[in-house]
Amino acid sequence: MPTVLLKDGYRFFFYSNDHHPIHIHVEKENKVAKFNLEPIELIRSSRFNSKELKEMRKLVEDNIELFKTKWNEYFNHI
Repeated sequence: MPTVLLKDGYRFFFYSNDHHPIHIHVEKENKVAKFNLEPIELIRSSRFNSKELKEMRKLVEDNIELFKTKWNEYFNHI
């Protein structure tokens, strides 16, 4: 599970066998979520409250290019 970013207690990552569409997983403590990146859209969330989801979405927006670059680097080399 390549970690792409650790920020404010959130871990942004993808699985080594992930698939399209391009997306990012997020975890914090025992909570998980998944965002599509094109367009940015919450796909799934478990146990995050609305404040946390808003914070995560902002972090996804702020780091979208990093996430896309890391996705492409990883999946274009396997």
